[in-house]
Amino acid sequence: MPREIEIKLRIASAPSMRETLEHSGYTVHHAREKEVNLVFDSPAIRLIEHGQLLRLRRIGTRTILTYKGPAENAKHKSREEIEFSLDDGQALESLLDRLGFSPVFRYEKFRTEYTRPGMDGIVTVDETPIGDFIELEGPPAWIDETAHQLGFRDSDYITLSYGALYQRHREATPDAPRDMVFLSPSIHPIE
Repeated sequence: MPREIEIKLRIASAPSMRETLEHSGYTVHHAREKEVNLVFDSPAIRLIEHGQLLRLRRIGTRTILTYKGPAENAKHKSREEIEFSLDDGQALESLLDRLGFSPVFRYEKFRTEYTRPGMDGIVTVDETPIGDFIELEGPPAWIDETAHQLGFRDSDYITLSYGALYQRHREATPDAPRDMVFLSPSIHPIE
């Protein structure tokens, strides 16, 4: 099965990183779009308990269903990933409900995806309610080389999911909302 190999890196500014990437020869592969992600699980939270993820992602009119297996946490996060697009996200949400799955977490972000000719990986710039990040997804050697070229060290690597990062944020900020959502439509407007 296909594997996702990635890391996250916290960045000071999404606009600044987009400029850095463009000056480094990267081009926009997918323009900046808002993503709304719903994580589904059983009432007993069995998937999350076993390190698995069942996610429905909405990007504009597109819907993507993703299953991710337990992560092999090391220097880079590596896990099985099965993903496919759907025409009718509402019907899928109803089907998941009939199978006993319901949304347990919602998170939003604005994502811009970059590639560079001759490179084996993808760089995404993610703007989230808890700060800005880049994700490097590809072969481990490419991830390390790209991270170092962008000025990061191995010690900067983050292998946690956005859900886990948000849980840490909530522990430090008890009045934070249950879900990782933008509280104001004026925050991160589409450029």
